Amino acid sequence: MINSHTIQLLAPKIQTIPSGKEFIYLVGPIKLPVNLDGETRIFQWYSWMKAEKEMDSRELIESLAAAELAERQQSSVLVYGDFAQATEALIRMHSICHTGDIFGSKRCDCGFQLEQSMKMIAAHGAGALFYLANHEGRGIGLFSKAMAYLLQEEGMDTVDANLQLGFTDDARNYDDAIAVLRALRPEPVTLITNNPRKLAALQEAGLNVGGRVPLWGDRSAYNEKYLQTKVNRSGHLSESDVWDVAASSLPHAQA
Repeated sequence: MINSHTIQLLAPKIQTIPSGKEFIYLVGPIKLPVNLDGETRIFQWYSWMKAEKEMDSRELIESLAAAELAERQQSSVLVYGDFAQATEALIRMHSICHTGDIFGSKRCDCGFQLEQSMKMIAAHGAGALFYLANHEGRGIGLFSKAMAYLLQEEGMDTVDANLQLGFTDDARNYDDAIAVLRALRPEPVTLITNNPRKLAALQEAGLNVGGRVPLWGDRSAYNEKYLQTKVNRSGHLSESDVWDVAASSLPHAQA
């Protein structure tokens, strides 16, 4: 049994966000000092989980030990500055990449994009990085991503490898991240991305997206085919592309 003092300490830091027939539980903010190029920047960190039923704070906290959350991934968001009220704020919807973000793999540009977007948000003064745990391998999961990598070593590109395993090119869903974004900031946002599908997902949800900031870099012989496939087959905007957010008429985003 969790004691009442623990409940009192944690309850004010828990938000309940309805999401269809389920509920998102958002905990935070938590002060998180981050090292960016030798300088410490103070971010505010939140994490969230999803459940099928609505719970009060006590029931939620008392369920944690039996929930085996370590067997599943939970997403989080790293907030910088006065994210809720700032006139302009940058956001990044970053898909977890075990190999790129943690090991520094050069097969992709994910680790570079993660670090660079944090630097961009800190330099801008207000923003948020959403770290989406169920997006590994564009939504196919880490084990399936390993299988896809084996197919890529036999000559397939990222799109064909996913298709050959029975997945779509991009199975990612942004609904939960959008619900959390709504809870944290009512004002317009500028999205750090090269992917029009992310922009379209936010727009189709009715969010006010004020613009887009591209994020290219860290090209090498190891990821050149991967980056070209993003542009040529997955519809990503190249470094020279300019997209008018207000005038866009993209087909329905594959969310």
